[in-house]
Amino acid sequence: MSNEPIIAIKDVTFTYPGENKPVLNNVSLAVERGSFVAILGSNGSGKSTLCKLMNGLIPHYYVGDFEGTVTVNGIQTTTGKVATLSRHVGYVYQDFENQLVRPTVLDDASFPALNYGFEDYIDRGRKALDLAGLHVDPNEFIWQLSGGQKHLLALASVLSLDPDIIIVDEPIAQLDPEHAREFYRLLHSLNKDHEKTIIVIEHHTEFIADYCDQVVLMDGGQVLWKKQTDEALQEVDELLTRHIYPPQVTEAAYKLGHYEKKWRWPITLDEAASFFSDEKLRKHRSCSNIEDAPKEELLISFNDVSFSYKTLTRQRKQVLQNLSLSIYKGENIALVGNNGAGKSSLLRLITGLSKPDSGSVQVLHHDTKKIAPEQLADVVAFIYQNPEDMFIEDSIKKDISFFLKARKREAWEGKVGQLLADFSLTELANRDGRLLSGGQQRRASLAIGVAMEPSIMLLDEPTANLDIATKKDILNVLHQVKGQVDTAIIATHDMQLVAEWATRIIVLHEGTVLHDGTRESVFTDEYLLNRAGLQQPQILQLSQRLGMPPTYSVNEFVTYRQRKEKILAHGIFP
Repeated sequence: MSNEPIIAIKDVTFTYPGENKPVLNNVSLAVERGSFVAILGSNGSGKSTLCKLMNGLIPHYYVGDFEGTVTVNGIQTTTGKVATLSRHVGYVYQDFENQLVRPTVLDDASFPALNYGFEDYIDRGRKALDLAGLHVDPNEFIWQLSGGQKHLLALASVLSLDPDIIIVDEPIAQLDPEHAREFYRLLHSLNKDHEKTIIVIEHHTEFIADYCDQVVLMDGGQVLWKKQTDEALQEVDELLTRHIYPPQVTEAAYKLGHYEKKWRWPITLDEAASFFSDEKLRKHRSCSNIEDAPKEELLISFNDVSFSYKTLTRQRKQVLQNLSLSIYKGENIALVGNNGAGKSSLLRLITGLSKPDSGSVQVLHHDTKKIAPEQLADVVAFIYQNPEDMFIEDSIKKDISFFLKARKREAWEGKVGQLLADFSLTELANRDGRLLSGGQQRRASLAIGVAMEPSIMLLDEPTANLDIATKKDILNVLHQVKGQVDTAIIATHDMQLVAEWATRIIVLHEGTVLHDGTRESVFTDEYLLNRAGLQQPQILQLSQRLGMPPTYSVNEFVTYRQRKEKILAHGIFP
């Protein structure tokens, strides 16, 4: 890594039109050529706005009050054109689907090179697809891809121009754990083997610890510091104060603070295995299992269900095949599996928005083929992956009221007020949901779902694109929702959410149920994890490396260690 700055931001202040407070406030930052930098901060800290300085979108496309200078590869962004800067800076946005502008995979991957007049644009597109690891039919239509595949395609289109700098906003938000790790290995290769400068906006500090060289911490529109990753993740007090969570192993060491004088905090799994190594604590083993939820009232049944959809070529793409499931009252169900495994399709079948090709789906004893989705909406609430899709009015209060008023529910105004309070939305009641932060939007979408008074709540990736602190808030809200609905089903790639919330885990793979069980049966089956593209939470990996019983959260790990150490201290350890 050279010490030469490839990006120099100096004394930049930027305020969006109509806002009184700047989103960036006197920001200065230098990014060295060849570095791998993570930008860390809570939702709303200014991370994405900072990165939009680097390709000239600010101040050319996003207008506002702008002061300061930004130089990228020797070009001043205030005088250089965005088209020129795009040759130097490739940007994969958080809303990456808006970057996909052509109908087919190869067409889209080749389009930037074609747009810049490269005669070998097709070869560039093919090479970029291979480099991005998107191994699908190049003639496949964009809309046939999963969310994770679309993310890889957006990266491929960037790579076709061979830029010196690559910026990725939330690299793994839409990827299953296996592909998330592959995505970071790809970025690592681009950095080390192809000498690209990589900048990621990332909430997952475990990936930062494993792959990034440097960390930039932002808060309140300011760059607080830039440090080497090892040094940055030692700042546990400061990170937690700003609602940023270090890797699980680091947090566990921090909470067991009496180890402080022994060594610095571990930031990777290998470091933690050495940090916590203690043969005496290996001798006593116990089991901790989640018991199967009691089988109460049957709510949903899939009976030999197959589902496909027709492509533009009139061929049918198989999504689910010969699938049978029974779902009961009182269960917290996580649907997990690779990108494209069929999770979202399964949820849509429950809503009646999609109908099975064969077999039947029964929801509260109604055959979904014989009942309109509008009628099922009285008992099934579907919370979309993009929460802004839930907002149809100009205020949160009106959105939460909509269903209750339409169904002429009695005393609806009091219920709306209670929901606003329950979901910490009272102060936001008159705000347009589309203008809220990601975490606020998630809470509002859940409140809208609960307002529908459903028996069944379906959630598609409820924690995507959220910082870890906000994810924990959403997890608390999900526990709260349990008392208001009969069962909840979540499609997710978030293994920490699965481990801490689910009482039952259904693993989908290539449209079939690969496994149906508890967190113990899923996370202790290495073959299953590899086949389904899943990964154990880091704290579980650590407990197994140490010979402890499985622990699925930092608090479980800390509690076990403290309990065993007390036993050992009193001399009664077996």
